[in-house]
Amino acid sequence: MEVIQKPEEMQKRSLELRSQGKTIGFVPTMGYFHEGHLSLMRRARQECDVVVVSIYVNPLQFGPREDFNRYPRDLQRDLKMAEEVGVDIVFAPKDEDMYPEGYQTFVEVTELTRSLEGFYRPGHFRGVTTVVAKLFNIVLPHKAYFGEKDFQQLRVVQRMVRDLNFPVEIVPCPTVRETDGLAMSSRNTYLNTEERRAATVLYRALKAADELFRSGERNAAKLKAKVWEVLASEPLARPQYVEIVDAQTLEPIFTVDRPAVILLAAFVGQARLIDEWVLGGD
Repeated sequence: MEVIQKPEEMQKRSLELRSQGKTIGFVPTMGYFHEGHLSLMRRARQECDVVVVSIYVNPLQFGPREDFNRYPRDLQRDLKMAEEVGVDIVFAPKDEDMYPEGYQTFVEVTELTRSLEGFYRPGHFRGVTTVVAKLFNIVLPHKAYFGEKDFQQLRVVQRMVRDLNFPVEIVPCPTVRETDGLAMSSRNTYLNTEERRAATVLYRALKAADELFRSGERNAAKLKAKVWEVLASEPLARPQYVEIVDAQTLEPIFTVDRPAVILLAAFVGQARLIDEWVLGGD
């Protein structure tokens, strides 16, 4: 497995691979891998000739009071895990190479980022789309793999790719969960034992709403009320938002008469956790 740090070296390697007719599958990450990340890598391994994974904790997508400095990092651990699942190249750039002195260019998707995570984390998605655009230009992938847990991020990246004509296929991949339903996240490491138990309330709340939906309820307000009711049963959880939105446009809906998704965010201890649930999905 190759490890490349310099953007120009990564780009040169990708151009060589493309000239050989190789298809490049790309998994962008901030590292500290869990099974969710590994599932994306395995999917890329099945579908592409070469698998590239980036490991970069992007400062642009963190707000001033967020967890950039304490976000978990362990490059050697990640390299070992990546190699074990068959990754060919890890691109692990440094800040000064991604954003050299004088850097002043940003990519922003406007409408899709006004609500939900975009509302509660101002500037977050500008950081995401800027770094993803740069990574696409550096890695030059044919396919890029994104998890559905970050559902709004997935839709924002898809919009950016369409609007800016990136020749990249975005491959959505299902949320990977622990056996008790908690969505896998690097931020789960912030939870102590009691908080870890409490965090399963997010899954239980989503599951309860889906069961209500499957029983015939289509009123979005009543489905949201069920989510809030279950979340309220856990004193350690501090919900930030619960929304039911159109699965494509992310616009709020009042009646679930089209593909829809529940999106929520909640604090458990110091950890801010997000989750998603496609109503009526598998």
